[in-house]
Amino acid sequence: MLTPSPYGWISQYFVGFFFAYGVYLPFWALWFEEQGVSATDIGVLVGIGFATRCVANMVLTPRLHKVEHLMPALRWLSFAALLFVGFHFFAGGSFWLMALATVLFNLCCGPIVPLSDAMANYYSRLKMLDYGRTRLWGSVAFIAGSTVVGFLVAKFGTDMILYTALAGMLVALVLSMRHTNPMPVTTEEVDAERPKLSELLREVPVIKFLALAALIQGSHAAYYSFSSIYWKGAGYSEDIIGYLWSLGVVAEVAVFALSKRLFAGWSLRALFVVAALGVVARWGLTASTTALLALVLIQLLHGVTFAMAHIAAIQYIQHCEQRKMVALQALYNAIPLGAFIALMTTLSGWGYEHWGANIFWVMAAMGVLALFIKLDPQQANATQSIKAESKAQN
Repeated sequence: MLTPSPYGWISQYFVGFFFAYGVYLPFWALWFEEQGVSATDIGVLVGIGFATRCVANMVLTPRLHKVEHLMPALRWLSFAALLFVGFHFFAGGSFWLMALATVLFNLCCGPIVPLSDAMANYYSRLKMLDYGRTRLWGSVAFIAGSTVVGFLVAKFGTDMILYTALAGMLVALVLSMRHTNPMPVTTEEVDAERPKLSELLREVPVIKFLALAALIQGSHAAYYSFSSIYWKGAGYSEDIIGYLWSLGVVAEVAVFALSKRLFAGWSLRALFVVAALGVVARWGLTASTTALLALVLIQLLHGVTFAMAHIAAIQYIQHCEQRKMVALQALYNAIPLGAFIALMTTLSGWGYEHWGANIFWVMAAMGVLALFIKLDPQQANATQSIKAESKAQN
């Protein structure tokens, strides 16, 4: 088997994993619904998944602090995730077995994202790859996964959700078994003592950053869990729903690809403000209409509500002290992208059952709250960095 470059190894691993994730995120709620689960219990199950990722990223991810441990960890996690997707075939019809399957799968899925990002960041610091170009392949694979599974479910039924996710995880596992050249090796600089997560959580700037990211990213909770059910109830077929999800990730890809040019000279404050305004507009529209043209606009706003906020968060982390970067990455994945989305997903299940589409107004209100959080000014360095990178590219 050929030895891929670091860019080849990581981007191809992203393809397999995010293909499976593109199946899981949009369509798992539909699979639960097909098993006879109520909207409230679907919210609980999906919320359990996000909560499990939070725990995994708080407890497991920080322990893997040496880069040479990342590749073996990704292999074992991919193998376990493959098994636990298969376990869902035996869990259908039992809420507690479905809850167990959800916990086991997300226990593996949770650390995969920050650990693969950590590998990409390691080689990015060595100037061996560009993080944005590498991560793009994950977004492209997500589009493929959500599109393919939407077509297959429309033709052959909801069991195709499990089969398609299995295929993606199998590809990720096979691709992860290769080595790359050079292999990651810990240096003294990278191995420097890092602060404890509990210490970071007592720092006011870190708390404000996590709260801001949580409000913007957490506003996607109802979308992740109930948009497919909402749109299906409005008369759209599963393949159309898959195309809509794919359109959202196309917008995400475009923003990632053009970020250095689009946002040259922007402060992190500006990025977060535009993302928060996008949250208000996107979920307000979602609550108001299911017209197809409106849904297209709503999905294009994913490039604003998710991608811009994610770029701003990564910029914030990259321009903190180096010894804090891994810990902040773990906290970012654990709290805004884990615990808070878990909480909001659980509440969204109850809200969707009782209020229907009006739950999206709650999501829009979170964008309003985000506008009032102002990060402490360490952003000047980040702005100068964006300018310098843009000039270097041009």
